[in-house]
Amino acid sequence: MTGTVNFTTGQLLGTVLAVQANFYQVQLDVTDKEPQENNDAENLSPTISASSTPPMLLCTRRTRLKKIGQQVMVGDRVVIEEPDWAGGRGAIADVLPRQTQLDRPPIANVNQILLVFAVADPPLEAYQLSRFLVKAESTGLDVVLCLNKSDLISPQMQQQISDRLLAWGYQPLFISVQNSINIDQISHYLNQRITVIAGPSGVGKSSLINSLVPDVNLRVGEVSGKLARGRHTTRHVELFELPSKGLLADTPGFNQPDLDCTPEELVYYFPEARERLATGSCRFSDCLHRDEPDCVVRGDWERYEHYLEFLADAIAYQTQRHQQADPESTLKLKTKGKGQAQYEPKLESKKYRRVARKTQLQALQDLYQDSEE
Repeated sequence: MTGTVNFTTGQLLGTVLAVQANFYQVQLDVTDKEPQENNDAENLSPTISASSTPPMLLCTRRTRLKKIGQQVMVGDRVVIEEPDWAGGRGAIADVLPRQTQLDRPPIANVNQILLVFAVADPPLEAYQLSRFLVKAESTGLDVVLCLNKSDLISPQMQQQISDRLLAWGYQPLFISVQNSINIDQISHYLNQRITVIAGPSGVGKSSLINSLVPDVNLRVGEVSGKLARGRHTTRHVELFELPSKGLLADTPGFNQPDLDCTPEELVYYFPEARERLATGSCRFSDCLHRDEPDCVVRGDWERYEHYLEFLADAIAYQTQRHQQADPESTLKLKTKGKGQAQYEPKLESKKYRRVARKTQLQALQDLYQDSEE
């Protein structure tokens, strides 16, 4: 994550680590480049040693970027101009092209997803894990599956879970944040990469970040005894620098990620189905792998039932998008989770709209002119 500094214009390169309101916390690149000779000493940016801690600037966005609709996201590589070193402030003048982009959470230039679940407290739920895995696969990023609280189950149970997930196409990494088990292995995966950590609430994501990032001290939540689910502790997206020089993004926890893919795309987010398609092909090119004849995907693999449920969600999502694109449609689709959906009539909202003040004044003026005539 090194770059160069344009000492003639006072511009620098950096990475956006956090976004709050209209302010951006930017970590500047380190460089060992010496400043060029310049008679105007005020235009010289200070030399940043490659061995020093990267400086931080609190930045605003230039009005030009706002006018052209250029969003600044966490993870963006940005150009900073006119830094005020005494005040620790700067201005974002430009955003470099993104390599990757996630919309939920909004993060740019991510390399991989670290999916964290717990094997106990809360218990591991196959349906929930499967849904998270499909959502992670839909991003096109590498997926690292990490199972926390492994000290709460026996080695035999660990082996059973591992064998089950291997059949799904994943090699899980069993860890225990509390007992510092296999934390060093996670650090190896995060080296020199931007990683998003995701998973449901209460599985130990904040505790894991606390163990990976020195002095970060994230607030840790407890597991609800009534629902056996965790409480949300992270409220916004932020990148944390790791000792391995990688960056780790914490994201707000959620229990059921949305599936916003098309029905045709869904099958490719299951490694087991991809393997079947790699060794054969269905009779029909538009096969949805439900009850079509000569389908190579349909079978006795464990997550096939999950695929069918997620497929119903994907079809409902596609139908909803088509209805939104058709303003003349009188029905709307309301989803209820796990593939359940029903159609409801749209309300004629224009009937209940309040008349604009300008329209009211114009009507009064017209009435007054008519009375004078």
